[in-house]
Amino acid sequence: MISRIILATVASLVAACAVIAAPRKVSIRWRAAPAKGEIAVVRGALRSLVAAGGENSGPAGFRFSGGEPQGITLEIEPAAENGGATLVTVINDRRTFTFRLGDVSAAYPIYLPDDGVVITAAEDSRPLAAIVREIQTRGGLTKLQRIEAQPEESFAHAAAQTRENKVQTWLGLGRDDRLFRVDEHLEWIQPRLSGRELKLPETADQQVAYDFELGRGWSVRDDLHRSLEDGVLPILRAKLVDETIEYDLTMFATLERQPLVAASVRGTDYLLADLHSHGHMFTPAQNAVVEKLQRSEGFPEEETVLYARAVAINRGRAPQFAFFRAATPSVPGSYKAQEWSFDETAGMGLFASGRVFMCAKLNGRPLPAGEVSPLLAPGESAVLEFYLPHRPLPRERALALSRQSFDARLDEARAYWHAKLDAAAQWHLPEPRIDAMVRAGLLHLDLVHYGREPDGPLLPAIGMYTAIGSESSPIIQFMDSMGWHRTAERALDYFLAKQHDDGFMQNFNGYMLETGAVLWTMGEHYRYTRDDAWLQRVRPSVARACAYLSAWRRRNLQPELVNDGYGMLDGKTADPEDPYRSFMLNGYAYLGLARAAEMYAALAPAESAAWRTEADALKKAIRASLAASMERTPVVPLGDGTWSRASAPWTHYRGPVMLHGDGGRWFTHGSMTSRDSLLGPLYLVFQEVVSPAEPMAKELLQTHSELMTRQNVAFSQPYYSRHPWVHLRRAEAKPFIAAWYNAVSAMADRETYTFTEHLFPVSAHKTHEEAWFLMETRWMLYLEEGSLLRLFAGIPRAYLEPGREISVKDAASYFGRLSFRAASENGVIRATIECSGPRHPTSVEIRLPDPAGRKPVSVEGGDYVPERESVRVAAFTGHAEVTLRF
Repeated sequence: MISRIILATVASLVAACAVIAAPRKVSIRWRAAPAKGEIAVVRGALRSLVAAGGENSGPAGFRFSGGEPQGITLEIEPAAENGGATLVTVINDRRTFTFRLGDVSAAYPIYLPDDGVVITAAEDSRPLAAIVREIQTRGGLTKLQRIEAQPEESFAHAAAQTRENKVQTWLGLGRDDRLFRVDEHLEWIQPRLSGRELKLPETADQQVAYDFELGRGWSVRDDLHRSLEDGVLPILRAKLVDETIEYDLTMFATLERQPLVAASVRGTDYLLADLHSHGHMFTPAQNAVVEKLQRSEGFPEEETVLYARAVAINRGRAPQFAFFRAATPSVPGSYKAQEWSFDETAGMGLFASGRVFMCAKLNGRPLPAGEVSPLLAPGESAVLEFYLPHRPLPRERALALSRQSFDARLDEARAYWHAKLDAAAQWHLPEPRIDAMVRAGLLHLDLVHYGREPDGPLLPAIGMYTAIGSESSPIIQFMDSMGWHRTAERALDYFLAKQHDDGFMQNFNGYMLETGAVLWTMGEHYRYTRDDAWLQRVRPSVARACAYLSAWRRRNLQPELVNDGYGMLDGKTADPEDPYRSFMLNGYAYLGLARAAEMYAALAPAESAAWRTEADALKKAIRASLAASMERTPVVPLGDGTWSRASAPWTHYRGPVMLHGDGGRWFTHGSMTSRDSLLGPLYLVFQEVVSPAEPMAKELLQTHSELMTRQNVAFSQPYYSRHPWVHLRRAEAKPFIAAWYNAVSAMADRETYTFTEHLFPVSAHKTHEEAWFLMETRWMLYLEEGSLLRLFAGIPRAYLEPGREISVKDAASYFGRLSFRAASENGVIRATIECSGPRHPTSVEIRLPDPAGRKPVSVEGGDYVPERESVRVAAFTGHAEVTLRF
């Protein structure tokens, strides 16, 4: 027994020794050494430090004089291999950095060019300059350098490489949350209440859908092509080719009895629509109001109705059968047949209750059966029409519905949606797809704004989800950009109406960043409108929100958090349950406080000054913690052989969590990168905590690009990443264009322009994603920077090919109403700008890139800036004309 114990003990000691790594010697060499520094080791121990050309300062310190090429050699004993990576931090009076001991090698030394430092194995005898030359001769490029070296991206090139998403089409009226979802294969229609399933007593209180079919069904070929009416309206068009029979389909939503005009749309109470949307949150008082609204909801006197018409035509030379299956009730996910019958004399589908779910006609007469197969001679056509009310109707109302004219209702729907577009800014882009997507996108946003007409709060829903202060922000801001200020104001009123008594704003799934994000969007709304009456009206709500954020910040003024979350807000930022002091959460809080201070500088100067003080204190705290995070984050390799500092998404962690610097399981939402990229520290550049021109911004941008993008698009839910905006602010047009085209080609349905939420198929009609695309397009065309207006900062070169024109008329901007135009013809590019209101910019920069990359031989109207391919109008007075000749 004793011998067994001894043998077991020896075996344990041998096993323990096996996981203890041998000491390692590394050499750190500076081009110009810092005056002093100190070494800190995590998960390991410093055995020795030798300062070549300098002197030791204590067991872990060093000193140099003269700033000449010098270095130190360290011997470090790592901790056990299963305890995590050994981290070495070089604290110095220039710029502190950290590296992983295991990353050091003579074959691929760590080279930090901004610091002029190389970290290599101690046995590597090469001088620093030789190591740098060897790295440079490899010819590696970072991802951003590769983009700059390649031809400029285009939609066609991007679409050939990216995944193609096909997405459901949503049809409705706007304001009213009674919607119809039509699947991407055109096989079923599902009535919905915002994001919630419609359940009927006839389907045993299960969600209802209606199957339909054109043609013979699934075959080896997919000859279905969808589009939108006039290219932009929420009226679905489709063509299905089944050999010689072609089917043309038109679908749209309208009202049951009244003409479809703005005055006829009553809308849905915003709280009921909120209840019907996923992720909603109510206070007890709000819940009581919602319960009362539910009790009074009753059976609507006016239903919404889906109109569908399919025209089958025989394109062959011999008679052929066409096949129609009109709407048939089903329960998604169930194979159980639903009880219903068909009245062939009236062309009606009825539930067992007697209520009518469909009225249908074939060639203008009542449809004789639920499925039909008319024989068509060559050139002959057959027309199926069916009208599908959102909820089944009593027979008398259904008979009245069946007498409606499809063409008259279609004309009404077209006029209804065109009237909305006519009330917005007019953009005309030379790329037909993008030109259509702007107008279609605006209507997609409007389709899911719910509320009673003509006044009161509107729920700015995000597809199936309820409003979120962060995700609704680009939706509201794009509407403001297009001149829909009243709609934007009513959408903001939703957040103010639901604000908690203590000032907190929280509407979705426990997210805690909404308060700051809403204040920011309110600030943007005021920048557009300068509506002082509105500012006075919302002042109590803004004051409560700022007080809440200030108290939240002060709760975190804890000494143990200095440089690691001191004075920073803690809480959940998005879906992941990460209740930390995240940079994104705090950046929105800063941005909200800063905008509140800006808005009220004249109206409430004392409050404004207090909010500015709070904002500045929070910004200082964020920057201190970000600097500390970048100092303790292990440097990461870039594609050109250099390395760069990075940051964690929150305090109290070493580096991007995807690299597991402190362990943990961080995969979420289909990607390892989600927390670092979609909710990460790069947000601080967008949130005005870090300037785009700062070295920190460059480091965050290049590590994000290298680790967290493919084709300069973030993973999983790419429109959560603000790096395209950072590119524009840094005058990096080619990387912006690459991100813009590759993201939209993968995220938007290429036929109907509807966006999905993620790169994997989930959550259709995701207007948060669509709105960021629209805002990126807006910034591509016009972007404000202080008193400077930048035009065409990110347009593709192809937009200025001969014969092409770009124009924007009556857009809203920080400077007031704005119109501008650029046209290219016969080697001459001309641009005009009109912004003549009292708030006009003091200077304008107009980027006019020649498609062939040439520099102009003459410039009229301003000073040419060749490195930016731009003309600067330094003393802008409200109108300018610029001419470039090539």
